[in-house]
Amino acid sequence: MPAKLQTLRTIDESGAVLIVRLPDVDIAERVAHAAIEGGFRALEITLSVPGAVDLIRRLARQYDSEGIAVGAGTVLDEHAAYECIQAGAKFLVSPQLNREMIRVANRYQVPTVSGAFTPTELLESAEAGADILKLFPTEGAGISYARAVLAPLAHLPIMPAGGVTVENVAEWFAAGVAGVGVGSAVTKAWQPDGDYTRVTAAARDFLDAVRAARQ
Repeated sequence: MPAKLQTLRTIDESGAVLIVRLPDVDIAERVAHAAIEGGFRALEITLSVPGAVDLIRRLARQYDSEGIAVGAGTVLDEHAAYECIQAGAKFLVSPQLNREMIRVANRYQVPTVSGAFTPTELLESAEAGADILKLFPTEGAGISYARAVLAPLAHLPIMPAGGVTVENVAEWFAAGVAGVGVGSAVTKAWQPDGDYTRVTAAARDFLDAVRAARQ
């Protein structure tokens, strides 16, 4: 199977992408390992993490043979897109419609997740060639907005990023989303006492909720 299709299949089958956006690269790396142990198979390392490209390279090398897709997030231009692809990123994510990122990714057959919010932005991202449409930001708009957008656009693979929790993930899937992005509900689970096994447990709980929601 072509690598691009395999990555999209990994994201689709897992139903969730972990968004790792943390201020320290060592913490980000420990969180990534703990979340993978908890079952995550698609991780977005945002370029806002110091040393993100090197972290992507390390994780990609370590986990490629295990079928885990390590992607890059907050990709804002074609230079960053190419650099991340060269580091081994299996998919690229932008917070907005970034035609340069999509063009470079398509050149090298790497899937893209394009940020969009309004129906116009979602359609423009799809027309530009994005593989998945990241509904962003969603904390304020919530599930009711996703449901309203998906009513006329149910054919689009929309993935909300932000505000998704164990408690409400079933509602998101009931609204018609193709998958979900989750961040702090998992990535910051270690903070009460510095115990990273809490991240592993939070990952398992979240993925269990995703599987139950999709049955």
